[in-house]
Amino acid sequence: MSFSTIRQLAKGKKPSSSEPSFQQGVLRVAGGTVLSLSLLASSIVAGGLVGLAISFRNLPDVRMLNTYAPTETSYIYDVKGRLLSRLHGEANREVVSLDHISPELKRAVMAIEDSHFYLHHGINPNSIGRAIWVNWKSGGVVEGASTITMQLVKNIFLSSERTVSRKLSEAVLAIRVEQVFDKDEIMEMYLNNIYWGHNNYGAQTAAQSYFNKPASKLNLAEASMMAGLIQAPENYSPFNDYQKAKERQAVVLSRMTDLGWITPQEAETARKAPLGIGKPTSWQGSKLPYVTDTVMQELGDKFGKEATLKGGMRIQTTVDYLMQKQAQAVVQRAYNNLRGRGIYARELQVSLVAVDPRTHFIKAIVGGVDYDKSQLNRATQAHRQPGSSFKPFVYYTAFASGKYTPESVVNDSPVSYRDGSGLYTPKNYGGGYSGAMSIRTALMQSRNIPAVVIGRKVGVDKVIEVCRRIGIKSPMQPVTSLPLGAGDLTPLEMANAYATFASNGWYADPTIILQVTDSRGNVLLDNTPKPQLVLDPWATASLTSVLQGVITGGTGRAANLGRPAAGKTGTTDNERNVWFVGYVPQLSTAVWIGDDANRVLGKGVTGGGNAAPIWREFMQEALKNEPVKQFHAASKFPRPKAK
Repeated sequence: MSFSTIRQLAKGKKPSSSEPSFQQGVLRVAGGTVLSLSLLASSIVAGGLVGLAISFRNLPDVRMLNTYAPTETSYIYDVKGRLLSRLHGEANREVVSLDHISPELKRAVMAIEDSHFYLHHGINPNSIGRAIWVNWKSGGVVEGASTITMQLVKNIFLSSERTVSRKLSEAVLAIRVEQVFDKDEIMEMYLNNIYWGHNNYGAQTAAQSYFNKPASKLNLAEASMMAGLIQAPENYSPFNDYQKAKERQAVVLSRMTDLGWITPQEAETARKAPLGIGKPTSWQGSKLPYVTDTVMQELGDKFGKEATLKGGMRIQTTVDYLMQKQAQAVVQRAYNNLRGRGIYARELQVSLVAVDPRTHFIKAIVGGVDYDKSQLNRATQAHRQPGSSFKPFVYYTAFASGKYTPESVVNDSPVSYRDGSGLYTPKNYGGGYSGAMSIRTALMQSRNIPAVVIGRKVGVDKVIEVCRRIGIKSPMQPVTSLPLGAGDLTPLEMANAYATFASNGWYADPTIILQVTDSRGNVLLDNTPKPQLVLDPWATASLTSVLQGVITGGTGRAANLGRPAAGKTGTTDNERNVWFVGYVPQLSTAVWIGDDANRVLGKGVTGGGNAAPIWREFMQEALKNEPVKQFHAASKFPRPKAK
């Protein structure tokens, strides 16, 4: 007998001729008890308990179930909808409507838990009588008489202690619930709330875990096994003891046969049916842990950790799974190569982050070489000196002032400045001086003294102002050495700042989240990009022109992609941090190499020699299907007037 027929009969409707007769079906749920007597007895007991309810005025108002929302698992997906991770607290749950739960599961659950469900008014007098007799004989509560409604109110409102007063409260609340909600609503709440073992709450999550399919697709064999779990989920779990799970399944199928809800042949077929058992899903690790951690950080700032873990969110990220996997593989190979070349820094790390300049969406983020050993996300949490990769911010400021062009001459000669800490005398990497040169040449060769000189002339406070405009939030002091990367920045800040150069001055806050909805599809967060023009187009295009020269003929030649690209190397004093940050019109990427304890990496380790090849390898993979695009020419924009 189908679930829908059982429901129709209980509501006084006649079954179709193709279904078993009423006497063969519903009347048998009482084990021979006539339906009218069952309803009469139920009414008598219900009436007595309503009177008793006067003593339970402090019980919860069951109408709150109208707005009750159980905790739900949140899901993280990549930009193309691939599932990356599940986020949840204690309860791993996905709520679905009753129509999205297999009729086979509904029948099986009713058969083993409450075959009178569509006949009673919240309590089952036959079960109560039997339980009272058994408990009186034993001198305590050893047998329950809980209906599905009583189980529901116990799980939501009451404790699990086995006392007479708790059982009475349970009965009173069950009657109240049945006065407010119809049977289908109660069944839906029940199937979404009960515990199915292995941290799975609700039929949908359990079905996905045990059989790797949604609850709507469960067949009779799977449904009867799942229904059997409710009494003692871990004890009957097929993950723990498959044979015991099969024995419990047989009990459920026998009960369904006795009730006339299935035929003996259907029961036998279900018993013999092969079961494709899945695996526990509740505490599986993320497929992309650095992505998940970055999502958690961003969501925590907007919604709080509690809502993120229990709110049933559907989080679509901006990351492409395949590009992220490529980035992780590139970083791992780079680490192995660095070790092979004799870089023995004890806590050597490599980090990479890529941002789309058109949207400022994070496309890939790798916070380290081995997440299992260290969960620190260096792409967002490690603040390190950027060295010469900071110089483009200085030269952009100079171009935007209207006083300088890429061909303006600057002297690379000894200088000293009195700073807050005393006399500051900058030196070039490797020593020596080259005399007068253009800004273009100075940046291509990464000469330090010209950057400090220009920084002093335009004002380091102006440089900091530009950095703030393009999203750098890390603390920076207006010291003379700032043009050489004296402040500590993160790889994400660098990649996003360079993304603004790549878009010729258009900026948006970086994000790893495209959209967040609740489990019903309501949009909670929409990160549709809203870029703003924050930099001067001529100055930005001029800077990009110079940074192209860094790759084609300067310190970044190892980053040459064979297509228009711009970027800058960075190496700090004593080779403690090395960088390469660069971009094409479609993608901006920062690569950092360093030691977690900020130890020296080794003599001769540089951004051009070590970080640039990593950048090149990743960009070649990431841009395989991207067309070659040209940068904007400075000649297309008016040059700013000198201020």
